[in-house]
Amino acid sequence: MLLRCVTRTCHVLVLVLCLSAAEDFDWTKNNHGSFYYGTFPTGFSWGAGSSAYQTEGAWDQDGKGLSIWDVFSHKKGKVFFNDTGDSSCESYYKVKEDISLIKELKLNHYRFSISWPRIIPTGIKSDHVNEKGIEYYDSLIDSLLENDITPIVTLYHWDLPQLLQDKYGGWQNVSMINYFNEFANLCFERFGNRVKYWITFNNPWAVAVEGYETGEHAPGLKLRGTGAYRAAHHIIKAHAKVWHTYDTHWRSKQNGMVGISLAGDWGEPVDITNQKDIEAAERYVQFYMGWFATPIFHGDYPQVMKEFVGRKSAQQGLGTSRLPTFSSQERSYIKGTCDFLGIGHFTTRYITQKSYPTGRGGAYFTDRDVAELVDPRWPDPGSEWLYAVPWGFRRLLNFVKTQYGNPDIYITENGVSEKMMCTELCDDWRIQYFKEYINEMLKAIKDGVNVKGYTAWSLLDKFEWDEGYSERFGLYYVDFRNHKKPRYPKASVQFYKRIISANGFPSQREVESWKRKATETCSSSNQLLAAEQQRSTAANILRLIHDPLTSHMEMVTEIVVPTVCTLCILLSAVFLMFLLRRRK
Repeated sequence: MLLRCVTRTCHVLVLVLCLSAAEDFDWTKNNHGSFYYGTFPTGFSWGAGSSAYQTEGAWDQDGKGLSIWDVFSHKKGKVFFNDTGDSSCESYYKVKEDISLIKELKLNHYRFSISWPRIIPTGIKSDHVNEKGIEYYDSLIDSLLENDITPIVTLYHWDLPQLLQDKYGGWQNVSMINYFNEFANLCFERFGNRVKYWITFNNPWAVAVEGYETGEHAPGLKLRGTGAYRAAHHIIKAHAKVWHTYDTHWRSKQNGMVGISLAGDWGEPVDITNQKDIEAAERYVQFYMGWFATPIFHGDYPQVMKEFVGRKSAQQGLGTSRLPTFSSQERSYIKGTCDFLGIGHFTTRYITQKSYPTGRGGAYFTDRDVAELVDPRWPDPGSEWLYAVPWGFRRLLNFVKTQYGNPDIYITENGVSEKMMCTELCDDWRIQYFKEYINEMLKAIKDGVNVKGYTAWSLLDKFEWDEGYSERFGLYYVDFRNHKKPRYPKASVQFYKRIISANGFPSQREVESWKRKATETCSSSNQLLAAEQQRSTAANILRLIHDPLTSHMEMVTEIVVPTVCTLCILLSAVFLMFLLRRRK
């Protein structure tokens, strides 16, 4: 009897501790503060990232199988301007060149992904293992290590083998768990003696919501109200199985770590004195990052997700919730399957309560009962969804600290795009973004958050999913109009390099000089690139003359667009001169 009372008391205490940990975050305290000059802890790791489909190209070379993105991007109207990742940056053929860029930046680590269909063309290991694909990643990993660069490897960055989608319905099907585990186990077997940091999934939120709910991303399914939840359920269980596989069979031999990379945009209450807004903001974050993090750290979905999706499902007349449930055995199996947490963070939203009627049926976005708002003063240089709100980064990191027991964190993606058809290597907005976001990360470390490394997104301009090549996140500009895909450093390369060398921000005077020097160097790079593009355009004109069957679209992208850009610049200059004369 005494033992039972003690056990029950212990359970109550554990529950109280868990609840208090989840409530530690103070929503009413948002101290934006001034810029903080200081350095990062010794051993802090600096890096940049990429992913296979976005950069490799060689989509049908050396035995690679089809991925869902190969098929999706080849369907007209799915990607902006009908772009594809068929050739992209040609990184498959440019390992040495890209590693020289990584060395130039003085990076400690490089994050990349392994293409599942490149090493298992059908996705099923028993069908065939493509040794040519294994050789490519062997070469990349060996070259990185030879240059003292730590590889951080993502196993799934959205390029599911197409056969698994066709045959089983992709992540809608429970069989994906075992197939993914076989693929991961092969990677551990072949590369694990050299790779010590593994990420199972990159941003599973996007895989689930944009792949199976809205259809914006491959495989393009619109399974409203159920598709995202079912896909996420299988992804979480697949992650846990891979973690256990590594823990059981490989950890003692290889001494590596397995984590996951979750997207974490921050949600800030519109009114921090309004409890409804605070609850809505927390709901936004829990339906986003918490959807995956809470099962992995605590064993089950966030309580608010279970309540809201359950209630909305009942209002639709459904007998069970559209949000799947974990059995008690699954909850125990999933809980604690994270050696480190990867966070991909880009932006922030203001959040307020908004009740959606259920008459039109349930959907992920209406299940949350929130409205997202932006401040028109927030800078938005590139992607329509990406506003620069640096203080949100620190808020998110402190939230993770309080919610999940202050885990080791690696920032796996952080950066900003530009949406420009014309060439511009003097990316002062990116310099400002990196400066302010990295500084907020430094403040979070000062708050006690265990951030161990930072990955700038991204090393190169690349294929940006449904936006094609219309948006550029790269530190290095890639000239996609030139078949050689040459790389050119943007001003942000020099600025980021100086942050790395100083391991932070030593003084105001020094940081201001970094920006000045970085922008000085990009002018000559701009001239070099402009001259190279003129030569390339002339060569394309000659080629088009000799090849009348070349598509009209190619002529538009390679000749008309640059010409229009040049005319825009000239007209702007004339207009500016006119305004100046009128003022005089």
